[in-house]
Amino acid sequence: MHSKNIKARALSLALAAFALATALAAPARAQEEAPPTVLDEPVAQVDNDVIMLSQLKRENAEFRDVLVKQRGMTPEQADAEVQKKQPEIIFNLINESLLIQKGKDMPRMTEDVEAEVNREVLRVAKNSGMNNLEQLEEAMRQEGMSLSAVKETLRRQFMRQAVLQREVDSKVYYGLTDKELQDYYNANRAKFASVTMSEIFLSLAGRTEEEVKLKAADLAKRARAGESFEALVEKNSEHEPTKKTKGVLADSDGKPRWFLVSELTGEIGTAVKDLKAGGVSDPVKTEEGYMILRVNERDDSFKDNFVRGVLTSERADKAHEEYMKTLRQEAYIKPADAYREAIQPLLDKDKQGTPTAPESAPSKKEKGKKQ
Repeated sequence: MHSKNIKARALSLALAAFALATALAAPARAQEEAPPTVLDEPVAQVDNDVIMLSQLKRENAEFRDVLVKQRGMTPEQADAEVQKKQPEIIFNLINESLLIQKGKDMPRMTEDVEAEVNREVLRVAKNSGMNNLEQLEEAMRQEGMSLSAVKETLRRQFMRQAVLQREVDSKVYYGLTDKELQDYYNANRAKFASVTMSEIFLSLAGRTEEEVKLKAADLAKRARAGESFEALVEKNSEHEPTKKTKGVLADSDGKPRWFLVSELTGEIGTAVKDLKAGGVSDPVKTEEGYMILRVNERDDSFKDNFVRGVLTSERADKAHEEYMKTLRQEAYIKPADAYREAIQPLLDKDKQGTPTAPESAPSKKEKGKKQ
């Protein structure tokens, strides 16, 4: 566990996988779906942007991949479903266009997003054992990938997320009253069990997995038997940032970081969910190695930031729908003649006062799952 925020780290990995998978699939899709004789054409005008047929084809291809690889459909079933969901797919492209245009109009948003894109690309290069972007770009080129295409995918994804966070989520978060927070906490206290933790990390680099796993199991056994966890960290842990804090997972100010148990996912969540203060987990496998976790403190008392975060998450979907409805109502949206019959009914729902939230077209998060 090398990030201050396990959830943020998992999201970062998912974003990288999504970008690289998209880039890898692009050349094949181009050969299969874009014969030289087919010309591009407008699908819809959205304020100062125009959604083109080439964009729609990319979305269709990604949706088809999700249906086949994640939902188990046959290629024929997937093709039929893609055609059935054309209105929702186009509608999602309209929403994306509105968010990206909104972001470009917001002070410093473009610069902040670009910085985040560059950090993500550098992280991918580092985790791939490359010292600079030139090496990453060359490796991708040899595999038929385009670094610029990957960066554009990330740029659009980060922009959408940043706009919704600034324009919607932050307002929900800070707009919650003390009474709302306390009432929600009292009704959902079990959700707010939280822990501080320490780790011992063993890297797989240069060793077999079996060797590292056996050593991790031995360290866990010794820690449970009463040997000083801090001493075991000092002699064995191979993660320098937490080694400097004697194994403690800390915030930037050096104070132990509190983690909501309900938000610890996968093997990490399973390993610590039932541990009391002082308890030591079984070895937990990560992409880089094995870790042993000790729960230092466990508490379910009221913590303002945790309650705000959970309640904001619960209200986010509805708040996002309302925000997107407002953007669409204020925008100039004109479908091309060939697509008007498909998309106009969804746009007309905004005029009727009903938020439009297509459920069957794939979300960007779903398309980003590792295939």
